[in-house]
Amino acid sequence: MDRILLDTDVIIWYLRGRESTRARVLESGKHDVPRCSALSVTEVVAGMRPKEEPATREFLQALRVIDVDHGVGWLAGDLVRSYRRRGITLDFVDATIAATCLRHHLALATYNAKHYPIHELRFARGPSSR
Repeated sequence: MDRILLDTDVIIWYLRGRESTRARVLESGKHDVPRCSALSVTEVVAGMRPKEEPATREFLQALRVIDVDHGVGWLAGDLVRSYRRRGITLDFVDATIAATCLRHHLALATYNAKHYPIHELRFARGPSSR
Protein backbone atom coordinates (compact mmCIF):
# COMPACT_ATOMS: atom_id res chain seq x y z
CA MET A 1 0.00 0.00 0.00
CA ASP A 2 1.24 3.48 -0.84
CA ARG A 3 2.18 5.92 1.85
CA ILE A 4 -0.37 8.67 1.50
CA LEU A 5 -0.80 12.36 2.12
CA LEU A 6 -4.34 13.47 2.90
CA ASP A 7 -5.52 16.52 0.98
CA THR A 8 -7.49 19.16 2.86
CA ASP A 9 -10.81 18.04 1.40
CA VAL A 10 -10.29 14.47 2.61
CA ILE A 11 -9.52 15.72 6.12
CA ILE A 12 -12.67 17.85 6.09
CA TRP A 13 -14.89 15.00 4.92
CA TYR A 14 -13.33 12.70 7.52
CA LEU A 15 -14.07 15.21 10.26
CA ARG A 16 -17.61 15.78 9.02
CA GLY A 17 -18.33 12.05 9.16
CA ARG A 18 -18.42 10.86 5.53
CA GLU A 19 -18.36 7.10 6.05
CA SER A 20 -16.44 6.19 2.88
CA THR A 21 -13.74 8.72 3.75
CA ARG A 22 -13.51 7.60 7.36
CA ALA A 23 -13.18 3.96 6.26
CA ARG A 24 -10.43 4.79 3.75
CA VAL A 25 -8.44 6.87 6.23
CA LEU A 26 -8.81 4.27 8.98
CA GLU A 27 -7.74 1.52 6.56
CA SER A 28 -4.64 3.44 5.47
CA GLY A 29 -3.87 4.13 9.14
CA LYS A 30 -3.54 0.39 9.79
CA HIS A 31 -0.40 0.32 7.64
CA ASP A 32 1.16 3.70 8.34
CA VAL A 33 0.39 6.98 10.07
CA PRO A 34 -1.50 9.17 7.57
CA ARG A 35 0.21 12.41 6.65
CA CYS A 36 -0.86 15.88 5.65
CA SER A 37 0.84 19.10 4.67
CA ALA A 38 1.23 21.89 7.20
CA LEU A 39 -0.75 23.96 4.68
CA SER A 40 -3.70 21.58 5.05
CA VAL A 41 -3.64 22.22 8.80
CA THR A 42 -3.88 25.95 8.03
CA GLU A 43 -6.77 25.44 5.59
CA VAL A 44 -8.70 23.15 7.93
CA VAL A 45 -8.31 25.39 10.98
CA ALA A 46 -9.24 28.50 8.96
CA GLY A 47 -12.52 26.88 7.89
CA MET A 48 -13.29 25.12 11.16
CA ARG A 49 -16.58 25.75 12.91
CA PRO A 50 -16.23 26.53 16.64
CA LYS A 51 -17.96 23.30 17.73
CA GLU A 52 -15.56 21.28 15.53
CA GLU A 53 -12.39 22.43 17.29
CA PRO A 54 -11.92 19.55 19.79
CA ALA A 55 -12.35 16.78 17.20
CA THR A 56 -10.31 18.71 14.63
CA ARG A 57 -7.45 19.27 17.05
CA GLU A 58 -7.45 15.60 18.09
CA PHE A 59 -7.47 14.32 14.51
CA LEU A 60 -4.79 16.71 13.24
CA GLN A 61 -2.54 15.83 16.18
CA ALA A 62 -2.83 12.15 15.22
CA LEU A 63 -1.49 12.83 11.71
CA ARG A 64 2.13 13.14 10.70
CA VAL A 65 2.29 16.77 9.56
CA ILE A 66 4.94 17.52 6.94
CA ASP A 67 6.40 21.00 7.08
CA VAL A 68 7.11 23.11 4.03
CA ASP A 69 10.88 23.20 3.88
CA HIS A 70 13.23 24.76 1.35
CA GLY A 71 13.07 21.78 -1.00
CA VAL A 72 9.29 21.61 -1.01
CA GLY A 73 9.03 25.38 -1.46
CA TRP A 74 11.47 25.36 -4.36
CA LEU A 75 9.72 22.47 -6.10
CA ALA A 76 6.29 24.09 -5.61
CA GLY A 77 7.55 27.33 -7.15
CA ASP A 78 9.08 25.39 -10.02
CA LEU A 79 5.79 23.57 -10.63
CA VAL A 80 3.83 26.85 -10.68
CA ARG A 81 6.35 28.40 -13.07
CA SER A 82 6.65 25.45 -15.44
CA TYR A 83 2.89 24.83 -15.66
CA ARG A 84 2.25 28.55 -16.18
CA ARG A 85 4.47 28.32 -19.28
CA ARG A 86 2.07 25.65 -20.56
CA GLY A 87 -0.93 27.89 -19.91
CA ILE A 88 -2.00 26.05 -16.75
CA THR A 89 -2.47 28.00 -13.52
CA LEU A 90 -1.73 26.05 -10.37
CA ASP A 91 -3.02 27.25 -7.03
CA PHE A 92 -0.14 28.05 -4.67
CA VAL A 93 -1.40 25.74 -1.90
CA ASP A 94 -2.18 22.89 -4.31
CA ALA A 95 1.27 23.20 -5.90
CA THR A 96 2.85 23.05 -2.44
CA ILE A 97 0.84 19.99 -1.46
CA ALA A 98 1.80 18.31 -4.75
CA ALA A 99 5.45 19.20 -4.18
CA THR A 100 5.25 17.70 -0.70
CA CYS A 101 4.02 14.43 -2.21
CA LEU A 102 6.73 14.43 -4.86
CA ARG A 103 9.58 15.22 -2.44
CA HIS A 104 8.46 12.62 0.11
CA HIS A 105 7.33 9.92 -2.37
CA LEU A 106 3.71 9.98 -1.23
CA ALA A 107 0.47 9.31 -3.06
CA LEU A 108 -2.15 12.05 -2.71
CA ALA A 109 -5.60 11.18 -1.36
CA THR A 110 -8.00 13.83 -2.67
CA TYR A 111 -11.47 14.32 -4.07
CA ASN A 112 -10.12 17.16 -6.22
CA ALA A 113 -7.72 15.43 -8.61
CA LYS A 114 -8.51 18.08 -11.24
CA HIS A 115 -6.68 20.62 -9.05
CA TYR A 116 -3.52 18.57 -9.56
CA PRO A 117 -2.76 18.22 -13.30
CA ILE A 118 0.82 17.25 -12.46
CA HIS A 119 1.82 14.18 -14.43
CA GLU A 120 4.45 12.98 -11.96
CA LEU A 121 2.01 13.04 -9.04
CA ARG A 122 0.65 9.70 -7.87
CA PHE A 123 -2.84 9.44 -6.46
CA ALA A 124 -4.02 7.10 -3.75
CA ARG A 125 -6.72 4.69 -4.70
CA GLY A 126 -10.12 5.59 -3.37
CA PRO A 127 -11.20 9.22 -3.18
CA SER A 128 -8.53 10.39 -5.55
CA SER A 129 -9.35 8.50 -8.71
CA ARG A 130 -9.07 10.77 -11.72
